[in-house]
Amino acid sequence: MNKYRTHNCSQLREGDIGEEIILSGWLHRKRDHGNLLFIDLRDHYGITQCVIENKNKFFPLLEKTKPESVLKIFGQVIKRAGGTENLDLETGKIEISVKEAEVLSNANELPIPVFGEQDYPEDIRLKYRFLDLRRDEMHKNIIFRSKIISFIRTEMLKLGFLEYQTPILTSSSPEGARDFLVPSRLNHGKFYALPQAPQQFKQLIMVSGFDKYFQIAPCFRDEDARADRSPGEFYQLDLEMSFVEQEDVFQVVEKLMVKLFKEFSTKKLQSENFPRISFEEAMKKYGTDKPDLRNPLIIYEVTNLFSREDVKFDIFKKLVQKGANVRAIITKNTKDKPRSFFDDIDKWAKDQGASGLAYFSLEKNENIFGKGPVGKFFSEDSLKELMKICNANIGDSVFFACGSKNDVEKILSQARDKIAKDLKLIDENIFAFCWIVDYPMFELDEKTKKIIFSHNPFSMPQGDIKSLNLNKPLEIKAYQYDIVCNGVELSSGAIRNHVPELMYKLFSIAGYDKKQVDEKFSGMINALSYGAPPHGGIAPGVDRIVMLLAGKQNIREVTLFPMNQNAQDLMMKAPSKVDNKQLKELGIKIDTKKN
Repeated sequence: MNKYRTHNCSQLREGDIGEEIILSGWLHRKRDHGNLLFIDLRDHYGITQCVIENKNKFFPLLEKTKPESVLKIFGQVIKRAGGTENLDLETGKIEISVKEAEVLSNANELPIPVFGEQDYPEDIRLKYRFLDLRRDEMHKNIIFRSKIISFIRTEMLKLGFLEYQTPILTSSSPEGARDFLVPSRLNHGKFYALPQAPQQFKQLIMVSGFDKYFQIAPCFRDEDARADRSPGEFYQLDLEMSFVEQEDVFQVVEKLMVKLFKEFSTKKLQSENFPRISFEEAMKKYGTDKPDLRNPLIIYEVTNLFSREDVKFDIFKKLVQKGANVRAIITKNTKDKPRSFFDDIDKWAKDQGASGLAYFSLEKNENIFGKGPVGKFFSEDSLKELMKICNANIGDSVFFACGSKNDVEKILSQARDKIAKDLKLIDENIFAFCWIVDYPMFELDEKTKKIIFSHNPFSMPQGDIKSLNLNKPLEIKAYQYDIVCNGVELSSGAIRNHVPELMYKLFSIAGYDKKQVDEKFSGMINALSYGAPPHGGIAPGVDRIVMLLAGKQNIREVTLFPMNQNAQDLMMKAPSKVDNKQLKELGIKIDTKKN
């Protein structure tokens, strides 16, 4: 028999009454009633109440033992007195009459309590993460994460995929985020990089003749933290398939996501057939390529309206003449909202760095008119035209933004979310998935004015590759796609470019000559030269999936040992300094001069 326990702290029931048992766990909470001491004993599985009388010789020991100390309890299962049952606990109808007790490990005074779910500063929670993880909600989050990952693995195997592991030490990539570099002891002056993703390796697996690959892959990027992205490392469901087109990837991922979200959430799916939305359409209608489709608000292009003579809104008209865009959001049946509602949204837009949002409501007496600060600048005919363009009705309100295309998209994307939240238009009990497709292969860098890859440099361009017009690179679309849920980008993917000659041509547009491509992507380009199948894949983020399913707003709530916003592990005190001996072995000298 195990000397520490005969049962765990969630097992015992009324059928066990009379049995002598051993339990071990943490002292979760205690309540001293003078002649009786009640102890809630907690382990990974649950809580069992234990009770000891003051005449028991172990009473003084337990009375002075601090919360979160580890105890071993020997006692008898008894029925709780009538009216004292706790039906919130699986063990709530019984308790343990303590005969003997042993302190296996004493706890110091706690910097944060484990009992209760109070909010504490994040730096304290991360420094004492091992205590934070003992709290019921956090503990359940991590178990939930484990179950989700196990489910994903099982389903991927059912779908005919095999799991392979790719290297952690690899070469640095010129594309994407900053690499984490690892100096080589045996090759002074040279560095490995931790993989930002197994991108090249999973393609090489396809080139090696394997058909379907997946991996719950750790990825490393030296990026700034935000609510839906951890600094340093994260995990993704990495998958790749040979001899596939874009639709084949969609079918696999949709099948997995539908099963996964049905299994782990009671929320409804808006559709089990995820809508396909082109990048261009997404930017026009939602101002972002990560739209939350639970939000019914749509953005409309209304620039041409401001070329009409009967529109006298000169501020916008002059900007339009200089090349500005005007777009609008319509809110339904909001004419009776107080003036403060509209002014607050205008003020909010200014706080975001925009010039504000012009607005009015559509009303009618004898004629249609715009009620609001700028409504007087629009004739009835122009309002009718606006209503036609925007599917607006009497009683609706209009919010306008004017500026460069990028600025208008940015502020109206945010305004769309802000207004929907204020009007309570979003159903929190729905998961709304979509695919964003037809990304441009290239884009113009706003700062350098050079043509760069917009998404993934290894993607296959759309169209007949033999007659591709490389003279108009900004018109080339790629077989690149994102999967989005509730406004959260879960993943990017693509059908890969498996033709070396085409890859050289596309990289040359982005400023890479053949020699640079051969140097930077030698393993990939060399492999593709020996017969590569058409292939494609995607890599949904595991952390973000768990965050959505757990209903959390911050990814650190579903991650075991995350770093803080400054990419520091406060618990392990990383990053840390290393001694000169280690640096000398690596051939590295630290420049201590201040810039």
